[in-house]
Amino acid sequence: MSRIQDKLSQNKKLLSIYFTAGYPNISDTVSIIQKLEKSGVDMIEIGLPFSDPLADGPTIQASSTAALRNGMTTKLLFEQLRNIRESVKIPLLIMGYFNPILQFGVDEFCKMCKETGIDGLIIPDLPVDIYETTYKSTFERYGLINVLLITPQTSDERIRLIDSISNGFIYMVSSSSVTGSLDGFDEIQTDYFKRVAGMKLKNPLIVGFGINNQKTFQQATKSTSGAIIGSAFVKHLTETGISGIDSFISGIR
Repeated sequence: MSRIQDKLSQNKKLLSIYFTAGYPNISDTVSIIQKLEKSGVDMIEIGLPFSDPLADGPTIQASSTAALRNGMTTKLLFEQLRNIRESVKIPLLIMGYFNPILQFGVDEFCKMCKETGIDGLIIPDLPVDIYETTYKSTFERYGLINVLLITPQTSDERIRLIDSISNGFIYMVSSSSVTGSLDGFDEIQTDYFKRVAGMKLKNPLIVGFGINNQKTFQQATKSTSGAIIGSAFVKHLTETGISGIDSFISGIR
């Protein structure tokens, strides 16, 4: 059983945190991961910065731009993570766009993920069909879980297809807009959470986009297994630095 699957089997609502590698400072990546684990989060998504992050809102876009300006690269990220498993036990995923992975070399990227202890990938712009026919075997050869996304517009048929080829969790995007903070979920979104939960899929559902406080975390996890916080955490990190991580996480739970 992988670290992700083991965490998903626990009887609790999971909290996953996203941050951009190399932000606020180029050397902060490992310190942020270590601090997040100590603060009690269940999983961490390490953002691989990209120059054209289409699905990201202004907060994460700005952090990505700053990280690239700081000098963050795919190669440097793997160098920073080389010894991460000596101090961190919880699941780690890399979230990023496919272009940098393709440029690095998909096989080499997956190999480096395995060597550094990365458990899974989230690649929003890698189509399900292309993944299944071209890259699934490579990901699986290196023991990587590929987390696929669904939105309110995803058909039940496609949701079931995604569920059938997944072996971790399904990333349930709360809306069709870009990432960013919202002030609670409306009835349409909560009905969407309930509808997909009612499909009794084999993979747990974890909600992302729009979770920024205890209220939205509780709303998102009422019908699902957990929630992901990205923009709100990056904003807090910008304002308070690494020393403010504990206060942010304690405010969610």
